[in-house]
Order: sequence, then structure tokens, then C-alpha cells
Amino acid sequence: MLSLLWDIVTRYSLQRGQTGFTRLVARASMLGMILGVASLITVMSVMNGFAAELHGRILALVPHATIEADVGSINDWQSLSEELQLEGVIGIAPVIRDTVLLQAWGRQRGAQLSGISLSPQSDVTSLHEHIVSGDLDRLESPGFTVVIGEGLANLLGVSVGDSIEATLPTVSVTPLGVFPRTRSLEVVAIFKVGADLDATQGWVGIDTARRLFARRGVDGIQIQYANLADAQRATEALEASLPDGYRLRDWRSSQGSLFAAVEMEKITVAILLMAVVVVAAFNIVSTLTMSVTEKQGDIAVLRVMGLSSNAILIVFLGHGLLLGGIGIVIGAAVGIGLAVSVSDIAVWLEQLSGKNLFDPRVYYIGRLPSVLQWSDVIITAGASLLLSLLATLYPAWRASRIHPVEILNHG
Repeated sequence: MLSLLWDIVTRYSLQRGQTGFTRLVARASMLGMILGVASLITVMSVMNGFAAELHGRILALVPHATIEADVGSINDWQSLSEELQLEGVIGIAPVIRDTVLLQAWGRQRGAQLSGISLSPQSDVTSLHEHIVSGDLDRLESPGFTVVIGEGLANLLGVSVGDSIEATLPTVSVTPLGVFPRTRSLEVVAIFKVGADLDATQGWVGIDTARRLFARRGVDGIQIQYANLADAQRATEALEASLPDGYRLRDWRSSQGSLFAAVEMEKITVAILLMAVVVVAAFNIVSTLTMSVTEKQGDIAVLRVMGLSSNAILIVFLGHGLLLGGIGIVIGAAVGIGLAVSVSDIAVWLEQLSGKNLFDPRVYYIGRLPSVLQWSDVIITAGASLLLSLLATLYPAWRASRIHPVEILNHG
């Protein structure tokens, strides 16, 4: 029985047993499914690529977690750090940070100034890998030195060797009144990660930060995990080991909203592109409706020969699912191919047109990133198959309700 039903399904779907217009609508529905599935997989892979690129750039300078005191600063951070030597923690470094107003050549810009110790900091962030000019080691030399981002340097119009004026978040009380405290800082290096941090972040030595901000202890202890994917478990273990009076903040508290926005954009784009699949599903409804009308005589004959109404239902369900399934399979193959090669295609288009599709000065990147996630492929194919199934239900039900006697009498 199953072989008979499958033979009927393939005849109705793949062989020339339909009028020209019905075949056209069937091919259009299949093409729409191919375009919808391929577009979804490709666009979601590109969104994954942008998220991964942004993730890597920001977490190059942002620690995975930071431990802070509930009140005041941490005075004996070395003793506390010994309690944090847990499995999964590969880097621990102190930090002092505050917000300052930087000025140069009549230009002003607010920035977060972080005081660090270079040796432990190299286990927490990869600042040393992103220096584009100057010498990072001079950060711990005598005097007031600073490392700033390329975006911040461009906004202030400074380069390595220039001085910038930092207005500190404290005041000096003199017989003449209250005045803001300022300090001249020499730019010894410039970093670039290709993210907003380039325009908002500066680094000084930890001893310099103590003098600038009048700190005795440190503001926090930065933590780096061996595996960010296991950060939730490591964070819970750290929180359980912390003494009273301390709290832990991971990178999601400061940067999580940005990545949540990127994920929301991905979902929004996926919903919009799913409209193409929905249109293709409606075309399947039209195809099956016309096919049922054309095949009324065949249905009547099959019923007279002993085929049950449930078997007719299965035939037309298979008819619609086969059309949708072929489109889904081809669309998935095309989408996977595009997702894997879209970066090379973008480079080829740039070479062909002589123009940059993504100007690094605007987008921070010079290529079109793409990361294929098989979960996206499975979800896209599954959702498309479900829509195809829903589209076939009503026409298939109508086919199963046809009375052979009425059709044969009118025939």
C-alpha cells in the first residue's frame, strides 16, 4: 500500500500530469521555498558572523568577570585573589578605574580611565596584541603616561608623544576656592580593537591611577575564564567562594545589552525573511487546491478501486510535503553554500567593482563575516517543513472528502 501511495505522490508532484498553469504555480512555490530557506540561512550566518566579530573585539579588552567590594575599595587584593584560584580561572588582575574628561587642542571627550598592572593584565585581556603605535611597556615608567584608543586619539587630535589634559572626578580646595583637579598625561601608545571601546577607553599604570584618583586599594579584581562557554558554572563557583562584602559582575552586566540587541536584530530579520517562506507555503495551498480540482476524476476512480479517504488524505499531504521538501532541501544546500563562501563572494565583488563594500573606517571591519550554525539550519528547515505541512492540510482534507459517485455521475 505504501509503495502505491508513494508512486501516486511522485506522479502528481514530479511528472507531467498537470495543466501548465498548475505546474507554474507548483514551480513558483518550490522556488519561493528555495529562496526563503537559502536567504534565512545566509542572513542568519552573517548575523552570527557580526556577533562573533563584535564579541571577540570587545572581550579582547573586557574581562570575563570583575569582583568588587560592596563598600569602598579592596585593600588586600592579593590575599583575596588566592581564594579565587579555582578550576576554570586562568587570569586574575587588579584594576582601578574612574571617569575623566580628556582635553587636547580645544577638544574634549569623556572616557573611562583604568589603572592596570601590565604583567597580570596580560592574563586577563589582550591589550598588548592591539597596540598599533607606541610602546605599551612605557605605561609603567615614571611619570604620568596613558594609552588611549585610536578613536579617542582621532577625536582629540593627538598621537604618540602628545600630552592630553585629564580633568579628574575630584576637586582641590584652596584659599581661593574649589577647583577641579587636572593632570597632564603623555600618550605613550594607541590601541585599536575595532569597537566602541576605541573611543571611550584609556589605560594608565596602577600606581599612576592611585595618585590620580587618590586610591589606597583597588576598585576591582578582574577575572579571566579558560572557557567562556562555561562561564555560568565558573561564575557560580566564584560567587560561592567569595567572602561577605564582595560581589561579582560578569561581562554580561556591562556588555550583555549590546549582544542582546544583536540577537534581537537576528530574530527580527529571521521573522521578516520567514515571510518569503510563508508566501511559498500559500503557493503550495494554491497548487494543491488546483491539483485537487484537476484530479477529481482520478480521486473518484481511486476511491472506487478501494482506496480509502485516509489514503487520499495521505496522498495529497505527501504531494504538498514533497513540493515543499524539495524546495527546503535545495534551499538549505544553497544557503549552506552561500554561508560558507559569502566572505569570498564579497571579496570577489569588491575586486570586480573596485569599491569596498564595508569601509573599515565606518564599520570597523573590512570583510563580510559569516559563521554557520547548524542549529539555525535545523530550525529554518523545521519551521519551513511545518509551514508546508500546515499549507497542505486543508486541500488534502478537501480531496479526502470528495464523493466518487457524484464525480463519476457528472463526468
